[in-house]
Amino acid sequence: MKKQFLLITSILSSIFYLNTFAQSGSGGVFYDQPFTQEYSVIYSQELTDLNAYSMATDNNGVIQILQQNQLFRPSGGFFQHWGTLVTDRSYLPMKDKKVQAVHSYQGHLVYLDDQAVFSNAWAGSLYLPHSLSKAKLLEGGADFDFLIAAGSQIQYLEKTQANAAPITVTGSVIDLSFDSMQQVFWILTSQKVYSFDPRKSALKEILSQPGMTALEYFPSSNQLIIGTKTGYFTYDILAKIKSPIQDQLPVLSINTILIEGEDLWFGTDQGAFVKKQSGAISYYYLERWLPGEQVFDLEIALEGIAILTNKGLGLIQRKEMTLAQKAEIFEESLRKNHLRNGFNASLRLAESGKIETGQLKDSDNDGLWTSMYLAAQGFRYAVTQEPEALEQIRQSLLAMERLYTINPVEGFPSRSFERSGYKDVLADPERWQHAEDPEWDWKATTSSDEAIGHIFVFGVLAELVADDWVKEKSIGLIDAMMSHILVNDMYLVDFDGKPTQWGRWNPEYVNQFPTQVGDRKLNSSNILAMLQTAYHFTGKEKYKSKAMELINEYGYLENLMRPMAIIGQSGDGSDSYAQMLSEAWNHSDDEMYFLGYWGLYRYAFDQDLKNQYTASILDHWQAERPEKDALWNIITAMVQPQSFDLEESVWWLQKHPIDLISWDIKNSHRKDIHLLEPNFRRQSTSQVLPPSETRIARHNGNRFTLDATGGGKTANSAGDIWLLPYWMGRYLGVIQ
Repeated sequence: MKKQFLLITSILSSIFYLNTFAQSGSGGVFYDQPFTQEYSVIYSQELTDLNAYSMATDNNGVIQILQQNQLFRPSGGFFQHWGTLVTDRSYLPMKDKKVQAVHSYQGHLVYLDDQAVFSNAWAGSLYLPHSLSKAKLLEGGADFDFLIAAGSQIQYLEKTQANAAPITVTGSVIDLSFDSMQQVFWILTSQKVYSFDPRKSALKEILSQPGMTALEYFPSSNQLIIGTKTGYFTYDILAKIKSPIQDQLPVLSINTILIEGEDLWFGTDQGAFVKKQSGAISYYYLERWLPGEQVFDLEIALEGIAILTNKGLGLIQRKEMTLAQKAEIFEESLRKNHLRNGFNASLRLAESGKIETGQLKDSDNDGLWTSMYLAAQGFRYAVTQEPEALEQIRQSLLAMERLYTINPVEGFPSRSFERSGYKDVLADPERWQHAEDPEWDWKATTSSDEAIGHIFVFGVLAELVADDWVKEKSIGLIDAMMSHILVNDMYLVDFDGKPTQWGRWNPEYVNQFPTQVGDRKLNSSNILAMLQTAYHFTGKEKYKSKAMELINEYGYLENLMRPMAIIGQSGDGSDSYAQMLSEAWNHSDDEMYFLGYWGLYRYAFDQDLKNQYTASILDHWQAERPEKDALWNIITAMVQPQSFDLEESVWWLQKHPIDLISWDIKNSHRKDIHLLEPNFRRQSTSQVLPPSETRIARHNGNRFTLDATGGGKTANSAGDIWLLPYWMGRYLGVIQ
C-alpha cells in the first residue's frame, strides 16, 4: 500500500527493561525506567464509503480523512474527552476537487481526483494528469512517480514522460504497494499478485491465492505481507516462497496492513492489532481504543498510530513515562474526581466516557476500597514524607472513623454513609438506616471483606506513618472493632442485634464447612491476622488469648494451613449453603486473604507461626501466579523478596491502561488465545491477557474474564486498583 515509515519507531517502541532489574530471576529490585504508555484519543463521527486510501498524514502532524470526496480533519479531542471530525477548510480551492484518494508521500499529503494526482506541498508543483476518471487507489514510487488504479485498470504516471496507457489486470485491484528495493510496484486483486516494473513498463503475475484482501511491502525482510479472509501470509520476493497462512491472530479477516519498523499492524472488522517482531500481539478493540469496530485504514501519525473506523478516528498515542510519573497522573485524577466525603469512590457517568458528567457514587464496599487507597497513601508517605500524602491520609481516615461513629452500635463499622434523602439510599431500605443526625443515613450489613480491609489499613498506618494523630486514631479503631467482635462471640453484630451475613468468625460457623470449602480456610486466616494485629498495637492480652484459643482448641491454624490445591466444590453430601459458597473460585476471597497476610505475617506471635504462615502464603501465591496480579506478587515480596514475580508485576503496572473507564470489552472471539475447558478457578485461557486488553477490574475480579459490558458508564479510581501495589512496592523496596 502506502505506509512504509521507519524513522519513528526507535523513539516510540517500548524500552526493553531487563537491565533495569538488580538481579535476574523473578525477585530483586526494579529500578524505574521510562516505558511507552499507550492511550487513545477518539474523534467520533459516522463515516461511509471508506477504504485503505481514505486517510493520510504528514510530517507536520496533519491527519486528513476522505469521505465521499470531502476532506475532514480531527478536532477537539484529548485524553478521555472525545473530539469529532470537521471539514478541512485549510485550502479553499480543494472544495471543488473530486478527491478520490489521499496518500502520504515523502512526509506530505498527495491527492488523487478524477483528473490528476496533485499536492499542495512542493509549492503545488506536483500535478500529473491521468485518464482513469474513477481511480480510487494511489501509490507513490521512487521519484515523484505514481501508480493509480480503477477497477481492473492501472496507470503509471511520471513527471518527465507522457502518461503511459492504462493496463488491464485480471480482477479488480484492491491494493498497491511500492517496493523500494526491487523498484517495482506490487498490485493486489482478490485472486492474484502482480508486479509492475516502471522502468520496463512490464506487468508480471507473481502468485495466485483466493481470498486476498490487503498487501504491504516489508522492507527489512524483503517480503510481501498479504492479508486474506483467513489470516495473512508472507512472500519471499527473492526466494519466491510463500509461507503458510498465519492464523493465530485476534481476528483472521484482514482489511488493511501497516508496516511500522519491525512491527506489523492489521486492521479488521473487529478492531486492529499489532504483531511485534518478538511475536507478541497487542489488540485494540472497542471504545477504550477505537470509536468503531470496522477498521479501514492505518497510518503512522506524528503522535502515534491513526486508526480509521466506520465511526471515526482512534489515535493511539504513545508517551514515555516512568511508573512514578504514571502514579502522579493517577494521583491527580483521583483527587479531582474520586473522593466522596474522603472515600475512594467511582464515578457514575451520565454520558458514556464523559468524566464531566460523573456522579460520585456510594458502594457496599466504600470502607474496603478506601482502606486500600488509604494504605497506598500510607506507603507513599512512609517513602516520600510528602505533606500532600499526609493530608490525604487524614481526610480519608476521618471518613473511616465516621463509619464507626455514625451508627449506634459500639465498634461496628458501617459500610458507608450519605446525606439523607439521596435516591439510592431510599431505594435500598434493607441496608440504609437513618442516623441520629437527621442530615445523614448509614449503610448496614457490613461484611468480612470490609473488616479485613479496615484492620489491614489501620495496621499499615499505625506502623508506618510517623504522625501521632494518625497512629492514635488507627490503633483506636483497631481496638474498637476487635473489641466488638470479641464481645459478640466472634461476630459482627448489626443494629438489629443479629450477626451480618458475612461477618462471622465463630468456630461453630467456620468449622461447619467441609475442609475443601474455601470459607473455612479464609475466615480462619483472616481472624488470626486481625487478632494478631490488635494484640501487636494495643498489647491487650485478650486478643492473643483468643487467637491461641482458636489455634489450639478449634483448629484455625490447621484450617489456614490447608493447601489451596484441595479447595474446591463441597460435594453432594454438603448442605446448600456450602454448595453455594464453593460453586466456583471466589476472587474476592483472594483479596481478603492477601490483605490479611499483612497482619498475619508481620505481626505473628512468634517465629514458628511466622514460618508456617510463610508456607501458607507462598502456597496461595503459587495458585495465583497465572493472573500476574501486581498486588498479590508484591504482597508476596514481603514474605519472599528473592522470588515473587517482579517482572510480571512491572509488566502489570506498565500495561495497565490510564483510562479507567469501564468500556465494553470483547476477547472471546480471538483466534490467538488458547481457551481452556470450564474449571473451578474460572481460568478461561492458558495465558492471562494484558490489562490494556481486558476490562477494568479491581483486585477481587477474575483477571481471566474475556468479555465485559460496561458501556462507558463508570469511571474507576486508581486508588485501590493501581496505586496500592505501586506504593507498596516502593515501600518494600522492590521498586526504586
